[in-house]
Amino acid sequence: MKLNKLTLKDKKLFDIFLSLHKHNLSVYAFANIYIWKELFDIRWALIEDSLCIFFKDKIGCFLYLPPLSKDISPWIIKKSFEIMDRFNKNKEVSRIENIEEEDIPFYRDLGYICRNKSDDYLCLRIDLVKLPGNKFKSKRSSCNYFTKHYTFQYLPLSLKYRYSCLKLYNSWMKERKSQNQDHIYQGMLEDSLGCMKIVLNNYKDLNFIGRAVKINQEIKAFTLGFKLNRDAFCILYEITDLYIKGLSQFIFRQFCRELDTYKYINIMDDSGLENLKKVKLSYHPISLIPAYIAKRKNV
Repeated sequence: MKLNKLTLKDKKLFDIFLSLHKHNLSVYAFANIYIWKELFDIRWALIEDSLCIFFKDKIGCFLYLPPLSKDISPWIIKKSFEIMDRFNKNKEVSRIENIEEEDIPFYRDLGYICRNKSDDYLCLRIDLVKLPGNKFKSKRSSCNYFTKHYTFQYLPLSLKYRYSCLKLYNSWMKERKSQNQDHIYQGMLEDSLGCMKIVLNNYKDLNFIGRAVKINQEIKAFTLGFKLNRDAFCILYEITDLYIKGLSQFIFRQFCRELDTYKYINIMDDSGLENLKKVKLSYHPISLIPAYIAKRKNV
């Protein structure tokens, strides 16, 4: 069976299959699949009425999402594992990632081992705008400090700011690396830079929406994201000058204020990082949306 290499031209087809059901996990969007194409060899195939998306790297091959179709088919699941096994000398590498919670009983009934991979943080947009009560007191204070002490421009993110955004990211990454020497974390920052370059190079084609803050004619912050479903918007990146107090809280609040057609803001997962988990929890999400991995027993 031929596996097709992912290109921008595949967006229309992917969107059709991604829209067959409402998804709340941030990975269920073409934009959040395509941005990984420099780190993975992304391939796809139509197997009967299902779209199967395979990620390959030097470690092996796995299914990034469960087969996308109107109905889950045990035969398609079995066929997907057969395809993965062709690439994986170690069959334990073969797996299906990012399964939604409501589908877990189906996989367990078929005998697959399912474990939690990560959780997306889902917030009420109106809370992120109003920052109500004592639990958001520090966020309000940070926003007020920024608007009081800085003269700034809040602007739509444009391709003309591409190189300024990359410059800011590199500065931000250097500072983050100096604060955390963990090699896994530092590798994640480098991977994120690769993804961000794809985002900025394909900003319009991937239907991203973003905003930037200029201070003294320099880009000091930017944020961007994409529509996840009719109710939720996903914020993919927020990068700020870490030395400007309140800037991060300000741009996040302002961006959420503009996203008034959405009820929810998905701020993605914490990548298993305690410091990032702490930041995301500080915005008091109303729920955590789990993603699961399915593997076979006794392989």
